[in-house]
Amino acid sequence: MTTMLIHRARCIATQDDANTELNNASLLLRDGRIERIIPADENIDELLKQADEVIDARRHVVVPGLINTHHHMVQSLTRAVPQVQNAELFSWLKGLYPIWAGLTPEMVLVSNQVAMAELLLSGCTTSSDHLYIYPNGVRLDDSIEAAHTIGMRFTATRGSMSVGESQGGLPPDRVVEKEAFILKETQRLIETYHDASFGAMTHVAVAPCSPFSVSQDLMREAAKLARAHKVRLHTHLAENDHDIAYTQEKFNCTPAQYAEDLGWVGDDVWHAHCVKLDDEGTYLFAKTRTGIAHCPCSNMRLASGILPLRKMLDAGVPIGLGVDGSASNDAAHLLNEARQAMLLARVGRALDDFGCDHGPAEMTPRDALRLATRGGAQVLGRAHELGQIKEGYCADIAMFRTDTLSMAGGAVHDPVGALLLCASDNADYVVVNGRVVVRQGEIATVDMGPLIERHNQLALQLALGAIH
Repeated sequence: MTTMLIHRARCIATQDDANTELNNASLLLRDGRIERIIPADENIDELLKQADEVIDARRHVVVPGLINTHHHMVQSLTRAVPQVQNAELFSWLKGLYPIWAGLTPEMVLVSNQVAMAELLLSGCTTSSDHLYIYPNGVRLDDSIEAAHTIGMRFTATRGSMSVGESQGGLPPDRVVEKEAFILKETQRLIETYHDASFGAMTHVAVAPCSPFSVSQDLMREAAKLARAHKVRLHTHLAENDHDIAYTQEKFNCTPAQYAEDLGWVGDDVWHAHCVKLDDEGTYLFAKTRTGIAHCPCSNMRLASGILPLRKMLDAGVPIGLGVDGSASNDAAHLLNEARQAMLLARVGRALDDFGCDHGPAEMTPRDALRLATRGGAQVLGRAHELGQIKEGYCADIAMFRTDTLSMAGGAVHDPVGALLLCASDNADYVVVNGRVVVRQGEIATVDMGPLIERHNQLALQLALGAIH
């Protein structure tokens, strides 16, 4: 058993039910768990001598590890591709499908490590990923290996596409799979990797891609498979107006009706985006505790719209944050995503009447931090072990310096508020399962120089392959 003492933090934002914030308190971590929260007035001289590692936190604001509920990590290879920089969702996808068709297992492994490193540096300790394209021998195993190597807690979702252009779908026929194989492969992954124990580092979820790339039969069978194995379900839903129009034309229903008809509502389901979910859908999601991964930067980048965040939260819809794909956000900084969620909710209130009367308080800094921590834990089904600094919970911690340039003049007034209002710094320390994975602002588990160099080589190789 190993112990770590986070010593005399400037502020600890626990995110507990009472929103407790502690000054000059300490944390004792033991064997991957939070063993004790030690108040400022308690003598800890003996612990200082006994702990295997002591981190001086006097200049840090300490928060639970942030949780990312939606991503496409391979897309870090296709960031800022010129031909889709100004495209909306459907034309953006059509421009990138031919490039992604060239993905290889090495590309998945390397790009996922790069994406995870970026997330870890932003204070994110747990991430899901939605890999839905499997050309050239690519398997979800490659993503899981990347998480094991870099030390990130991971929900790997086995995405899929089965309806190509010839059948009225959006993706090219050459990147879709047979549905029987999809279900068999998904079952293999669950049986091989999913760990349902407390504090598990790897979960597997079932994730057909979207209404415009899979059949209704696959959606139904995928839901049955997930529930037979007691794992979660994930897909895209109601992302923009074209998405709504496709569902209406193809299935003669709204996205919420589509989800309900296929068994895709419940507290074991979370949908990405839902920007265009109607009032009926919001009520349905609240009633059934169906979750949403809110991806504000991607929604702005693709001009998909503004999620009525406060309205949905007030209705009781579980919501976490997602950075979404690195090619529709071009970044994966989860703390910044929380900041953007806060700002977008405020400007959304100014642009439209969502039935709330909050003004600038539509979304406060602490509301945004809660989305990034407890919101994400709830959406991923891990509210009993992640998202709070609480005795017995997993030792997933993010520590941000309060004496940086971006925090100057802010942290002296309110270190927690400044964390969300000021420019988004990288974390100084990040601990996952009691292990330091970011130390003094640097990834501690892999050598980033060669990794980035190889990643850039593969990004060019992938783009050139699509051209030729």
